[in-house]
Amino acid sequence: MRKKWNIGLGAATVAALLIGTNGVAAAEGSQYGQASQSQPPAQQTDKPKSPEVTPLTLDAAPPVSAEEDVAYKAFQVINLNDAAKKIEAGEAFLLKYPESRYKSPVYGALTYAYLQAGNTQKMQEYGEKEIAIAPNDVSTLALLGQTLPRTLRGSASTPEAMQVLAKAEQYSKQAIEITPTLPKPENLTDESFASAKNQTLAMAHSGLGLVFVRRGKNTEAIPELEQAIKIDPNPDPVNYYLLGMANKAASGSCKSQSEDAKKLGATQLSAPK
Repeated sequence: MRKKWNIGLGAATVAALLIGTNGVAAAEGSQYGQASQSQPPAQQTDKPKSPEVTPLTLDAAPPVSAEEDVAYKAFQVINLNDAAKKIEAGEAFLLKYPESRYKSPVYGALTYAYLQAGNTQKMQEYGEKEIAIAPNDVSTLALLGQTLPRTLRGSASTPEAMQVLAKAEQYSKQAIEITPTLPKPENLTDESFASAKNQTLAMAHSGLGLVFVRRGKNTEAIPELEQAIKIDPNPDPVNYYLLGMANKAASGSCKSQSEDAKKLGATQLSAPK
């Protein structure tokens, strides 16, 4: 059975909390926070954490025409929970304004919309476009780091799987390195800012832990998954499952790591669709 990706209240407002100096990003992050407030927290058993866009860049932006500004604002007000409409509007905006100064927040929004729609290939495409122009976007880095290893099926030793795991490891480590250095916005309490950062870090540690599990490095996976569970304001049940598997394999209580690998490959970790 296909399960939909769901975006919880806390995850949907992370970008609004982790906004940097870019005014465009601030506008987009604020919109996501407002959109999420009308939705109750989702009840889910296999949830991807999908915080909103956190582009951090000081690059000079192209000038904005009045028409472009109106078009972006129309895209901005579309509720993130309406993934199909968000995708349609975002794709149309980029087609008409390919060099827009709003390109970064639109890329980020499409990353989460495609995730919500269950299209992880397009999610990865737009997520990687986003971090190419906003490399300090820790929310997108963490989301890619957590989601990519969950998309794998079967053996982790194929060239394609090894490439996916290498990317997930890189994105997760970047998020873990950058997130603690983010300055706190003046309008946030210490508690709110710490919670937002912990949620991003939890995704990144989860992704890194699963990378290690996929590679059979269970001893290395354990502290990552423990940290993800410890700091997550709303712990992901998948991390408990992965931690249990890693502990069993590391303690030698499993019949064989081969059997664990087969079991893992048969799960729906990648596809809470």
